[in-house]
Amino acid sequence: MAVDDMVKDITNRLGEETDLSDWLEVDQAMINAFAGATQDHQWIHVDVDRAAKESPFGQTVAHGFLTLSLIPGLSGNVDATAPPYHGLKLSVNYGLNRVRFPNPVVAGSKVRCRSKLVGVEKISDECFQVVKGVTIEIDGQEKPACAAETVSRYYF
Repeated sequence: MAVDDMVKDITNRLGEETDLSDWLEVDQAMINAFAGATQDHQWIHVDVDRAAKESPFGQTVAHGFLTLSLIPGLSGNVDATAPPYHGLKLSVNYGLNRVRFPNPVVAGSKVRCRSKLVGVEKISDECFQVVKGVTIEIDGQEKPACAAETVSRYYF
């Protein structure tokens, strides 16, 4: 299918939900690994005893950027065995239009990703760009952990 046809097809589906992931537990080991990778060892994330005593959340919480970084895997964007579009050679994270973290993810919480098509734009005869509205939900919580617009480019 040509890029023009794919862009037309996506345009007709704007507003449609595209992904709803399974639940994923964000445990202390994941939080600690992220702290190590990013050098962000703020006590609210990694000091279990202090967080239990001093944090308004009563325990450690995941980094906002950890929550954000889960989007590609949870939304299926990095599964090379199941590309989102036929003939796809390469997909890249082009950026974010906006990001908010309205609710913390406490250690041991389960999260999932829900996304919908927000926009599409042809970049060239070999590339188009898709904007998705993404929400990271927390099991049992009304307010989401993260709301963002992701921008991805797809090359054919």
